Amino acid sequence: MHSPRFTAEPSSNGTVERDPVFDVIIAGCGPTGAMLAAELRLHDVRVLVLEKETEPASFTRIVSLHIRSLELMAMRGLLNRILERGRRRPVGGIFAAIPKPAPKGLDSAYAYLLGIPQPVIEHLLEEHAIGLGAQVRRGCAVAGFEQDDEGVTVELSDGKRLRSRYLVGCDGARSTVRKLLGVGFPGEPSRTETLMGEMEVGVPQEEIAAKVTEISETHKPFWLRPFGGGVYSVVVPAAGVSDRAEPPTLEDFQQRLRTIAGTDFGVHSPRWLSRFGDATRLAECYRVGRVLLAGDAAHIHPPAGGQGLNLGVQDAFNLGWKLAAQIRGWAPETLLDTYQAERHPVARDVLDNTRAQTELTSAEPGPQAVRRLLTELMDLDEVNRHLIEKITAIGIRYDFGEGPDLLGRRLPDIDVAQGRLYGLLHRGRGLLLDRTERLTVGGWSDRVDHLADPTAALDVPCVLLRPDGHVAWIGDDQQDLDDHLSRWFGRPGLPPQNGEREPG
Repeated sequence: MHSPRFTAEPSSNGTVERDPVFDVIIAGCGPTGAMLAAELRLHDVRVLVLEKETEPASFTRIVSLHIRSLELMAMRGLLNRILERGRRRPVGGIFAAIPKPAPKGLDSAYAYLLGIPQPVIEHLLEEHAIGLGAQVRRGCAVAGFEQDDEGVTVELSDGKRLRSRYLVGCDGARSTVRKLLGVGFPGEPSRTETLMGEMEVGVPQEEIAAKVTEISETHKPFWLRPFGGGVYSVVVPAAGVSDRAEPPTLEDFQQRLRTIAGTDFGVHSPRWLSRFGDATRLAECYRVGRVLLAGDAAHIHPPAGGQGLNLGVQDAFNLGWKLAAQIRGWAPETLLDTYQAERHPVARDVLDNTRAQTELTSAEPGPQAVRRLLTELMDLDEVNRHLIEKITAIGIRYDFGEGPDLLGRRLPDIDVAQGRLYGLLHRGRGLLLDRTERLTVGGWSDRVDHLADPTAALDVPCVLLRPDGHVAWIGDDQQDLDDHLSRWFGRPGLPPQNGEREPG
């Protein structure tokens, strides 16, 4: 039975919806919001996603899914349907567009980038969330909210009010939730602007390639990259064209191309046109009480390295199981606090590496000298590997305390007796991978699976994986394992308390 404390009372300035009552309301149905909704639904959390746009985006901007994001999709059984809609390309040359091949032997079964139209990945993730039972309302946005010790009363743009236990702002760089929450968003405002779009061209590819090679020596960012079918991705500095508050036009692109390259390459028939700046900001905190932030609502940065969408999806993956644990009543006291503790430093590192990459695209002599030096250093495998692992997020190690280097890192999709490891993580539960065949998850079996497999491709006896695939424990001692199960998954066999719902 639902506890009465989650029912909002009527208000004189808005209609109150009494049923359904939601555990989590998510503002924004982009990739971050949709992924978070899906992760919560894996644990039977009642989710409503509010999206201010009435229709999905129609533009065809191509985004790249990085190695770690591809791994996460594999963990939830989504990868095959995503691969069908994308195009693989090598993972090299993504740090500041320095043309170096990827280092050999990257520790992942998915060591490539996947270019995919943004509307496609957004649709697939939204479809995934809805398929798991999430509700999505379009043409509806958060206009205000009030929180108390029991939950959050959310005022919608149509005047209605809903009662939820938590609210998560996944509503982008201009996040209404963040602003209403009063969370600071320090950083640097945009200094330079860049035009980006996809359009057809009217000259041969060989002519474009030769000219781009010549111009790229002195102007960065600048490129025309083919997508096939005569369509190119065009990036060119925006200096001196139109008002930054107004969307760019094809004429803006033509003008800047003629100014820089001496030709507009006969560009025509644009699919979409946009402009972006190099503003770099990080929310001071990701959680205030029962309201949290994720994705661009928590951090913005230049698109160097194509990390933005990936960073947001990975936020959602980190937060989902922890927020679900809080709602289901078994979360250890500090579990939800680890969301900010783990993800805030990751975002700070992304902001720093995009700052560095942006500097390396400057045509000034100093940055160009540094770029030439770094280009030489990237011939060293260790340097190239470090930068690629940083950009693609497979080098992340969360601070779980002292222990082997594997502790706190993600475990690759290794071979196990039942096939591949990630196939065992589709339900979003923890996993004990036990090569000794003598350990047990005991009273945690309602939230942690156990695979006894002496053949697993590991060089340690046993590992405990969190639902996000990060290694929470390494060893072979049952008591030590129980301590770590308690740390991450609460007390064994803990029944729902304080009005929490019984597991469905």
